[in-house]
Amino acid sequence: MSKSKMTRGLLLTFVLTLVLSGCGGAKQNQETGSEGDSATDTAGEKVTINMMHLWPAGSSAQQNKLVSQIIADYQQEHPNVTIKQEVLENEQYKNKLKVLSASNELPDVGITWAAGFMEPYVKGGLFAPLDDLLTGEPLKDKFVSGTTEAYSMDNKTYALPIELNISPIYYNKEIFAKYKLEVPGTYEEFKQVVQTLSSNGVAPVALGNKDRWTGSLWYMYLADRVAGGDTLKQAVSGSGSFDDPGLVQAASEVQTLVDMNAFNKGFNGLSNDEGKAEFMNEKAAMYLMGTWELPNFTTNPDIPQAFKDKVGFFKFPTVDGGKGNVNSWVGGPGVGLFVSQDSKVQAEAKAFVEYFVSKWGEQSVTTAGVIPATKVDTTKNELPQLYVDLLNELNNASSITLFADVQMKPNAAQVHLDMIQALFGKAATPEQFAAKHKEAVEKGN
Repeated sequence: MSKSKMTRGLLLTFVLTLVLSGCGGAKQNQETGSEGDSATDTAGEKVTINMMHLWPAGSSAQQNKLVSQIIADYQQEHPNVTIKQEVLENEQYKNKLKVLSASNELPDVGITWAAGFMEPYVKGGLFAPLDDLLTGEPLKDKFVSGTTEAYSMDNKTYALPIELNISPIYYNKEIFAKYKLEVPGTYEEFKQVVQTLSSNGVAPVALGNKDRWTGSLWYMYLADRVAGGDTLKQAVSGSGSFDDPGLVQAASEVQTLVDMNAFNKGFNGLSNDEGKAEFMNEKAAMYLMGTWELPNFTTNPDIPQAFKDKVGFFKFPTVDGGKGNVNSWVGGPGVGLFVSQDSKVQAEAKAFVEYFVSKWGEQSVTTAGVIPATKVDTTKNELPQLYVDLLNELNNASSITLFADVQMKPNAAQVHLDMIQALFGKAATPEQFAAKHKEAVEKGN
């Protein structure tokens, strides 16, 4: 894959515009001093920090390697500290987090999403505030504007973001060339691409919608392009409504794509990883997903370079007569690290989080091919062109709409996800889809 040198520092000029709807004490180890100290006494008593994350070696190889390397480095610098990892796939992780929270047995350090996803954990007193880590070195003024705010409630920050994402449509350039297809600039052109591929026996789009948030990306983009980002924002917040004609039309367009056989067979019963495999194995021509997938298309040594060279991307097309902007993206701050409020090693866990976030920012660009939430100077690095191009798109984004299931309060988010699967499975009409959303948002939980 061609490489290009960055001509400016990573995200130094980018101001993130998030479209958001709103978004017992720990025992302390005597060797570490007061809670929030940023250094652990290497001569202190033995400490074990339990960390739970969602980067399995199989599906997230580069992130997994980076986590393991940061942990190894930390343990070498702090011989009295042992970091124990528990690694789960995305949906398994979310489910286990709920189970552990019910019994106040969260890991000392874990992964969370922003806004509505985080809210019940914060209100339940399960996450420790981390503002003290933002005021001193090495993290002071290091985060891209708008990222830590997504993890704040009641003027306190409860997690530190480590990724910043947008969601492009990746495509296989070789398949496009075989059928003489051009990158679509409009939604009508996109449907023509879908029709051509489908008529030639090629799955146009890889999708695993068993996880449901994957299908939500398609609805969100259509909602943005048809009705405009403000309309979707207002519907999520309750100041508007999901029965807005533009939002109903977006739901209808989802079913139009289903009727056109736009997605691989059995998509509603496949996990995201199973759906992704259709793209990775070159059985599907396109794949809509966040830039956390960039490592698989750039830096992952286990993926053949011949395949990486075939991967390009394009923005979600504009809809004729729609209110959306082609430079408006679905994405936002990625996952963040939390520290359990009830951790018996809270000070040591905070020190590790501070170290982890700092090292992740420095190493994630070149080692993993991930776009971090911290500002990193990449002017001296040779980076894959795909990474550079998407980074430039992020810098030039007119707005970034946070994933709907993350924005929404937990019960409304559950309704959203269930109705997404029903919509794609044609078990609900667009009008029913809108009505269920309206009802869920009005309940306010």
